[in-house]
Amino acid sequence: MALSLRVPSPREIVAALDRYIVGQEAAKKTVAVALRNRWRRLQLPPEEAREIYPSNILMIGPTGVGKTEIARRVAQIVQAPFVKVEATRFTEVGYVGRDVESIIRDLADVSLHLVRNLQKSRHRERVKEEVMRRLVRALSRETPFQSLTESELREKLARGDLEDVLVEVEVAGEPPFQMFAPPGMEEFQQTLMENLRHLFPQMRERRKIPVRQARELLEDEVLEGLVRPETLREEARALAENMGIVFLDEIDKIARRGEVVGADVSREGVQRDLLPIVEGTTVRTRIGPINTDHILFIAAGAFEQSRPSDLIPELQGRLPLRVELAPLGEEDLYRILTEPRNALVRQYQALFRVEGVDLTFTEGALRRIAAYAHEANRHHENIGARRLHTVMGWIMEDLLYDLPKPGTLEIRIDEAFVEKRLRALMGPEEAERYIL
Repeated sequence: MALSLRVPSPREIVAALDRYIVGQEAAKKTVAVALRNRWRRLQLPPEEAREIYPSNILMIGPTGVGKTEIARRVAQIVQAPFVKVEATRFTEVGYVGRDVESIIRDLADVSLHLVRNLQKSRHRERVKEEVMRRLVRALSRETPFQSLTESELREKLARGDLEDVLVEVEVAGEPPFQMFAPPGMEEFQQTLMENLRHLFPQMRERRKIPVRQARELLEDEVLEGLVRPETLREEARALAENMGIVFLDEIDKIARRGEVVGADVSREGVQRDLLPIVEGTTVRTRIGPINTDHILFIAAGAFEQSRPSDLIPELQGRLPLRVELAPLGEEDLYRILTEPRNALVRQYQALFRVEGVDLTFTEGALRRIAAYAHEANRHHENIGARRLHTVMGWIMEDLLYDLPKPGTLEIRIDEAFVEKRLRALMGPEEAERYIL
């Protein structure tokens, strides 16, 4: 199933990333090759495949330049389970070493969810037809729809006309017992719960809920009848072990700084606790034991106050591929506003379109927004492309507040409007300082 999914060539992966991320070609290329190598490994005989380990990656660059987005998008491209975690979360008070294994337990949960969706897609027609049949039967018992024929109800459901209508459906109820397992005991809990279910008759309950919610519950129930839960867990384990991606953010903040005293002891302790899962170990999860040997780890950090060499040598050795991401210039910010498929300009245009308004920007307006964001990053904390969200939010807030405006079919944002909005919000002196 999941392991037979096609992984595009590195060039195809980079081309797909280019649709969403501006620049950073070196990082895209490194990640693309790493992903394709995982697919190549799976084509080998098992005895050879076991000996080929992923080359984990260390991304170095300031915040907001695309580190997380590259990792997240590439996981979506190959339908791989993806987990992002800040390394600093393990330095909090009350931290105990075994908690780092929660990273893999989270990955297991993501993998199971992904496998469920893939199975729904595989059995889409069977699931869709059975859910439709159950919804039609349930709706035909409701007074407002008793006069409608089956074909009329099907047509209304297919068009989405009844999504908010309340319907009474029978679904699996909560088990008559609950069990909460401590970390590391999830697999035992899952097995015990399944054995107990065989001893107790399955509880059923009738619930009156909107059609859209009923559809989701029924889809899961129908899928469970088509695919055994154990099969789902086996596929999820295989997917997590062979295609899973863990993104360790803020890795620079747990690096040693000078003398190893005080907080640095805690930082080094976190590195040593992370080391086993990066090197390869087995973690018990609710879908079974997950071996981390072939999970791809991508670590990232700005390294403004420290250097990669400040990480403990063992962890450095497990992050052999290093790539630097460049800070974003004014031209980069302009391109980010306009080029990606999910560009901010497109996002705002979509929001206005819901209200029947056609939103347009002049090039001068977009250039001014990019220039301001760039200068703000230079004089304040550099938050990269995230600064564009702040600036656009300032500019568009009043327009969004006043929508809809009867009779207004088009709004055009020009350079003068942008400058006026920023001056009004910040005051002339502050705006003059940052608007070029």
